[in-house]
Amino acid sequence: MTEKLSTETRKTLLAPLKETGWDMVEGRDAICKTFKFHDFADAFGWMTRAAFWAEKWDHHPEWSNTYNRVAVVLITHDVDGLSSLDVKLARKMDSLAG
Repeated sequence: MTEKLSTETRKTLLAPLKETGWDMVEGRDAICKTFKFHDFADAFGWMTRAAFWAEKWDHHPEWSNTYNRVAVVLITHDVDGLSSLDVKLARKMDSLAG
């Protein structure tokens, strides 16, 4: 079973994500980022690629798309907070947006 990130692990794993634009969600133990693409097709294509990984890892984001922007929130609902799955998916999303 997935576990909530410890305080020490959280510092180590979240610091590099903050450098790429991820931030904490106010009032929740979750991270968020808005990705911006050239147009709607690029944004939707990225969402499709990210969805394959989310499904493979059985870890699904909270997200919304408006034209060329995709707003993402990652949280592990089973632990009511951040887990290593959130970090893993955030890294994959960043690499796919590359």
